[in-house]
Order: sequence, then C-alpha cells, then structure tokens
Amino acid sequence: MKFVFHPDALVEYEESARYYAGCQAGLETRFMAAVEHAIQQITSAPEQWRVFEDDVRRCLTHVFPYAILYTIEPDHILIVAVMHCHREPDYWRKRMAQKT
Repeated sequence: MKFVFHPDALVEYEESARYYAGCQAGLETRFMAAVEHAIQQITSAPEQWRVFEDDVRRCLTHVFPYAILYTIEPDHILIVAVMHCHREPDYWRKRMAQKT
C-alpha cells in the first residue's frame, strides 16, 4: 500500500533529521533508516499496530524515541505525525481535522 505524509508530518520528519545531522555525522541517516523501516512495516501490514486514538494507529521506531502516527485510508496510509515520544504528546490532533 502506498503512503502519504501529512504536510506537517513531513516537515517534522525533515527537521528531526536535520537535528540529528547536527548532533553527530551520519546520525541522521540512522534516524531516517529507522523511520523508513517503520513506514515499510506499516505499509506491509497496516492493521498490525493497534489503535492509539480514534482511527489513528502508532508504530514505534527502533533506537530513536519516535512514533509514526498514521491512519488507514481507502487507497493509502496517511502519516499524520513523526512524533517524538518525550515531547508534547497531543500536538498532532489538530491535523486530523485537516486530513489530506
């Protein structure tokens, strides 16, 4: 199944990768690989992860403290957030009203 990033989710993914690039050489590559692996797992079996809230599901990344929040749409997976698990947990909820 194909996937689509909510525009804000794509921005936070890119910003997080830039943050890790500034921390240590190559760390952003490891972060991106962890996120991409989680997305690959989601697209392979979207219903594998249980519902987090309403129709939003959550898949945790390995090593990095991030979760991929997503919904299963009729023809794609919508990635609602690439959420840092130790920050403001509810910020992504407003995106649900503006699904793309």
